[in-house]
Amino acid sequence: MVTTREIIKNKNRFAALACILAVVAAVCVYGTESSSATQLLKGMPWGRGLIVLFFVFSSLALAELLWRIILVVKYRPVPGVSDDELPACTVVVPAYNEGRQVFDTLKSLASCNYPRNKIQLIAVDDGSADDTWVWIKKAARALPVPVLTIRHSKNKGKRQALYNGFKKSTGTVLVTVDSDSIVEADTLRNLVSPMALNSDVGAVAGNVRVLNQAQGIIPRMVDIVFVFSFDFMRASQSMVRTVTCTPGALSAYRKSAVLNVLDKWLNQTFLGRPANIGEDRALTNMILRQGYDVVFQQNARVFTEVPVRYSQLCKMYLRWARSNVRETIAMTTFIFTRFRSRSILGARINLVSDVLKLTVAQIFFLISWGLILWNPAIFGSKTIIGIILGASLSATIYALKFGKISSVLAFIYGFFFFFGLTWIKPYALITPHNSRWMTRARPKVDNTTIAHPISARQLT
Repeated sequence: MVTTREIIKNKNRFAALACILAVVAAVCVYGTESSSATQLLKGMPWGRGLIVLFFVFSSLALAELLWRIILVVKYRPVPGVSDDELPACTVVVPAYNEGRQVFDTLKSLASCNYPRNKIQLIAVDDGSADDTWVWIKKAARALPVPVLTIRHSKNKGKRQALYNGFKKSTGTVLVTVDSDSIVEADTLRNLVSPMALNSDVGAVAGNVRVLNQAQGIIPRMVDIVFVFSFDFMRASQSMVRTVTCTPGALSAYRKSAVLNVLDKWLNQTFLGRPANIGEDRALTNMILRQGYDVVFQQNARVFTEVPVRYSQLCKMYLRWARSNVRETIAMTTFIFTRFRSRSILGARINLVSDVLKLTVAQIFFLISWGLILWNPAIFGSKTIIGIILGASLSATIYALKFGKISSVLAFIYGFFFFFGLTWIKPYALITPHNSRWMTRARPKVDNTTIAHPISARQLT
């Protein structure tokens, strides 16, 4: 008799096989197109150099991909430890114009199966213009776990809100959770377990998924991006103990390590200006610089809201890209030193990969647009095939994990990214000094209903 589990596994394999077949077909077509494109380029003064550069960069990218695949196959999250082994934990939730959603976030945290005597919740209203404070106070009265409430008279930014929460913390582990997010029952236990078992671990990145997938095609595509970013990229980074960014939506930090850099982190500047964005990536760098490991916990899941409109998505990605530029530069100042006694080769590979993606990859994107305009017939078709190949990995990973037909959205996102989002990283490279948040100054219109249309359980 075929069980439900076997049916689901077979569906996942079938979806993954469909993605792989699409890739094989694209590779075959790509091979037949390559000779004509190569001959065309050889006839140009700069063509041979471009071919060599493309070959070298592609070879490095393929080598990195194979290396990460091997790491991901070996990756296993740390199982949750027992109640006695769990450390005292403080969860800080900064909120700005979040309305009812902050109550649901705090409620999900209070429902976690974490010992009540070892958990402290802190909610910080960062000068909201709506009724966020009302919902925070309601949570403080209604929830079974004590909620310490902090209110800013005016908006001071997420970094200041987290700082004030950290200063009031009593736990030995600090956890950050965004106020538009929902966690699962085992999330906190699984998140802090690596630090309970290994004193070398200074920070842990949680596994972020999209909460509002029912609100449109953009959130559904972003969920596929998140699965690739966390279950593949951060899983591989975790195997070399150097996750480069612990997400603000869900991360844990060893308090002693945070206190060592807390004021420096709060007052961080870039080109003489206050660094108001990228607080999560900046704190990750500062933890790594102290010699700690930073790892990823696949079994610590959080579901968070993402933009549903193109303009808001661009603003979010641009903020992340600017932060990535700044903190990649900051990482170069210590990653090639002996910053920890344990292996650091993987950390250096991660950095080199990030630098190449910020520079050489962006040059190739610009060259691609030029080639398409020069000869649309040849280079337009090669670009289409290249997009399919580039999206194939995330589509296959999503299909293997969830077996959903929505894995094909990875290919749609590939075209959406190339034609609508490739400008973001080059623009970030020339405007990294801009610290505007861009997506926070928007009060919620209707706070009478729950902000998330589907539950975390329905999404898994």
